[in-house]
Amino acid sequence: MTATVTATTPEATPEKAPAKPRARKTTAPTKAVARKKEAAPTPAGDEKRTQLRTIPTSKIDRDPGQPREHFDEASLQELAKSMAKLGQLQPITVRYIPETKRFTLIMGERRWRAAQIAELPQMKAVVMHGTGEGRETFAMAVAENVGRADMTAVEEAKAFHKLVDAGYDVDEVAELVGKSAAYVQWRIDLLRLCPEAQEALVKGQLPVGLAWYVGKLSKENQVRFLGKWVRGDFKSARDAEAFAQALHTEEKRQQDQGSFFVLSDEAAAARKDNGHDVLPGTLDLPDEERERITADRAKLVGKIDKLGQAGEILSLLAAADAEELALLLAGTPGGIGGHRLRVKHLQDIATKAMANLRKAEMVAEVRASGLQVNPDAEAAATPSADATA
Repeated sequence: MTATVTATTPEATPEKAPAKPRARKTTAPTKAVARKKEAAPTPAGDEKRTQLRTIPTSKIDRDPGQPREHFDEASLQELAKSMAKLGQLQPITVRYIPETKRFTLIMGERRWRAAQIAELPQMKAVVMHGTGEGRETFAMAVAENVGRADMTAVEEAKAFHKLVDAGYDVDEVAELVGKSAAYVQWRIDLLRLCPEAQEALVKGQLPVGLAWYVGKLSKENQVRFLGKWVRGDFKSARDAEAFAQALHTEEKRQQDQGSFFVLSDEAAAARKDNGHDVLPGTLDLPDEERERITADRAKLVGKIDKLGQAGEILSLLAAADAEELALLLAGTPGGIGGHRLRVKHLQDIATKAMANLRKAEMVAEVRASGLQVNPDAEAAATPSADATA
């Protein structure tokens, strides 16, 4: 027989009985008696207590509300081999269900799954009696699993959202799981992803950082963006993020104008075939505005062309012998350090310019690849149910 360690909820100490108990029959209950009634022990089946026990593995059930849904099979097999050889090193946590005389997992599902693979007949468990299914037990399960390498971002998002639905605010959830409030909200935002994007995220085909930007898009554009990502239409993840941000901005702009904005590869091809790719996204502008853009573009391109001179100077400095540079520049106004600071300033500006040009490139691509649909026109073109009946 396995020894058990039981920790029970302490009961209040009973009040001392009055000197004349018969007098209580004809008087209202005293405050002491009322307190004694309130402190009466709960029924044995509902008493909250915790035991360390060895229980049959076959009597343990998975919690359907468990936040983790995916378990790496190879990792489970490794753990099963270890448990078969060394035994169970860490107990699981379960709650006892009096009605079924079975146990439901709170923490340790991975160990339980491995024990089944290893065919262990019994498991060491911390058994919680009198603990029903509620947000506290779910919070315990979430706190144990969050941060594990094999818990997906979508699983975390669903778990955090369920805790919020149970009454916790984002700050409380963050404290429970040991994460920042921004991290928790960031994960919850991933639930805005369409099913296809969530599946790509779970499978590791879509980076988490990029997925957050994709989640801001309309469902239709999420699917079309995912197609571009899978086809390898972007040079890098940063380009893809910039494209998603630009697409989100364009969606908001079109929404303010009362139109839908949908990515369309066919629209991009049509623009190029018709020779309209010269000023992408400006076809809906007045002639005066188009003329202004043409003039300003000529000025800007003329200035950008002068960057070649700066490039030649930087190439010269990069290729020069260091000792020769020391002889030539030492003693000049500002010294060598002053010249280095000027180049460093140019480097910082160039980095910012590169980032801004990346955004501009994606804005142009979004507008060139977009199909604007007026909702009134679409409604008029769609036959109603009465008309088709």
